[in-house]
Amino acid sequence: MSIRIYVGNLPKEFEREELEAVFAEFDESASTKVITDRKTGKCRGFGFVTVKTDEQADVLIEKFNGFMFKDTELKLEKALPRAKGSEEGAPPAAPVGGGAAKRSKSSNSGNKSRRPASAEPTESESVQPDPRWAQDLEKLKQLLAAQTTNS
Repeated sequence: MSIRIYVGNLPKEFEREELEAVFAEFDESASTKVITDRKTGKCRGFGFVTVKTDEQADVLIEKFNGFMFKDTELKLEKALPRAKGSEEGAPPAAPVGGGAAKRSKSSNSGNKSRRPASAEPTESESVQPDPRWAQDLEKLKQLLAAQTTNS
């Protein structure tokens, strides 16, 4: 059974062969996969290394966790199994031992909303777009405005 290892904190620009060379020193059979952005083709900051046994994975993590690669310190952890239906280029839910899974459980458990069910959201809550999508939303608004003025 093969073991996937999450490799985080990868630089945006590097050649996959450079990363393969780093792990090939450890094990010739280790395979690497770098997750890239579909539009730019640049690294999204993480990838995976696959080794054959759990023991190899432990040794690889011990040896390369904190390894300096292109002026960045790599972070290695055993990857969680891929969820069914998840996108190949999507980041992993959380590596084993990662803090994201712990935070999400604690933030959802017993943390009921203090707002009464009948309360309306305030104007600032209902108007503010998600900052991750604000630029795209602004472009869509401009396109819609242009369409309505041309009609």
